[in-house]
Amino acid sequence: MSERESMEFDVLIVGAGPSGLAAAIRLKQLSPEATVCVVEKGSEVGAHILSGAVLEPRALDELIPDWREDPPELATPASEDAFLFLTESKAYKLPTPPQMHNHGNYVVSLGNVCRWLGAKAEALGVEIYPGFAASETIIEDGVVKGVVAGVMGITREGEEGPNYQPGMELRARYTLFGEGCRGSLTKKLEALYGLREGVQPQTYGLGIKELWEIPKERHVPGKIWHTTGWPLTTDTYGGTWIYMLGENLVSIGMVVGLDYPNTWLSPFDEMQRFKTHPEIRKILEGGKRIAYGARALNEGGFQSIPKLVFPGGALIGDTAGFLNVPKIKGTHTSMKSGMLAAEAAAKALEAGEAAAPVLEGYPEALRQSWVWEELQGVRNIRPGFAKWGFYGGMINAALETYVFRGKAPWTLAHHADHSATKPADPAKKIAYPKPDGKLTFDRLSSVFLSNTNHEEDQPAHLKLRDPSQWKPVNWDVYRAPESRYCPAGVYEAVGVEEGEPRLVINAQNCVHCKTCDIKDPRQNIDWCTPEGGGGPNYIGGM
Repeated sequence: MSERESMEFDVLIVGAGPSGLAAAIRLKQLSPEATVCVVEKGSEVGAHILSGAVLEPRALDELIPDWREDPPELATPASEDAFLFLTESKAYKLPTPPQMHNHGNYVVSLGNVCRWLGAKAEALGVEIYPGFAASETIIEDGVVKGVVAGVMGITREGEEGPNYQPGMELRARYTLFGEGCRGSLTKKLEALYGLREGVQPQTYGLGIKELWEIPKERHVPGKIWHTTGWPLTTDTYGGTWIYMLGENLVSIGMVVGLDYPNTWLSPFDEMQRFKTHPEIRKILEGGKRIAYGARALNEGGFQSIPKLVFPGGALIGDTAGFLNVPKIKGTHTSMKSGMLAAEAAAKALEAGEAAAPVLEGYPEALRQSWVWEELQGVRNIRPGFAKWGFYGGMINAALETYVFRGKAPWTLAHHADHSATKPADPAKKIAYPKPDGKLTFDRLSSVFLSNTNHEEDQPAHLKLRDPSQWKPVNWDVYRAPESRYCPAGVYEAVGVEEGEPRLVINAQNCVHCKTCDIKDPRQNIDWCTPEGGGGPNYIGGM
């Protein structure tokens, strides 16, 4: 292959999400002369960012104390707060758990927050390269030395295609990985350095989101609703949100825990069904859906945090898993983790050649921070639902919150999500109503609103490790669950009526949610880094 050019930095950050940009800003605040680079696979900063989102400003207050004088676009102070239990036709208001109180928080577009943080970072001298997908980690003598980014035109066989570009080696003394949930380079680092040894399996949820514009008379700026119950059954963890921000905009979505057992369940269709509830229909009718997206999120919390450092690098943000599940917030904890890693890197840079390649100060600083205390206090709530189901989980959550106050003398365990899926034959099939095109929609029209695009001539970034497994496992046992859990219509079982089922992968539809990499029953699907700039291109507001 052609020789690559290279660039050298003091610190390289993979991913322009909240943690990566917070790390970059903090580094330049502490070490103005340090050279800092951020690479981002999206076509621009914020293009691949998706969240509810309600922002708790604790970390942002520490990073940029005067940020309210120049806030991100659409940032709306939280106002009304409600927690509802839904049946198919009724909504019952429940006491809002203390972790879900939002006084002092802001309804935001997380994509806009990242664009705003990116501008702040660049003003400090940080170099940001969007459209540069980090496809390979540079490791020499066991030490991470940076990444290879911007590679194009490599065939599945690893050969140079007609549009081959060798990419560039971005080298650094320290590399911080902030890839977000289920990072493709992070997966390999965890295996190489044993970062998950001695910790619980990570567990995940799939978040599906739509952005609506509704009639002005129904819009209450800062209104926040969370619901539980219908349409999900009691053996499936999940819930929904409705957040009102900006001018007549509503963020609405659902998170479904990916440890759900019924292979026939479709998170996308559950989200569509949710909108038909009478109370939700009242809000959306007469409005217009203007954007769509989906993303997996880490739900393992405290007991699933891996080892964070290794020679030459560290994990930050949601690639390590700092989401506070009961609070339904992780931006503040992700940002703080990036800031703490940056502080450790700044000290190492100051020490010069005498500095060790491992940023040991970062994990210890995290253990002494409010992030550790916050996650430790809610560690038993999410696994309680997996262990005891919906009602038992609710009782456990109340006990953990009001009786033990996060100090129970035990820690509940997690299990790998894919292991929870049950075979198709004994499971109850679910009949989902057809979309009406006004309130409910199909997958392909939804993907269109995500502005997803991959160049047609690029190699597929979704691969079966062993294609021969699909028929006897995914089809014969589970009836192609990937065709249902994928929220973008990527996976399609064809030839069924002819008695010769086979899998078609429409990789160009992929919105980079990573669900297939998580939920495949035998972990046979490998989500690899696609060429830079591809995937969704979420608009401001998402």
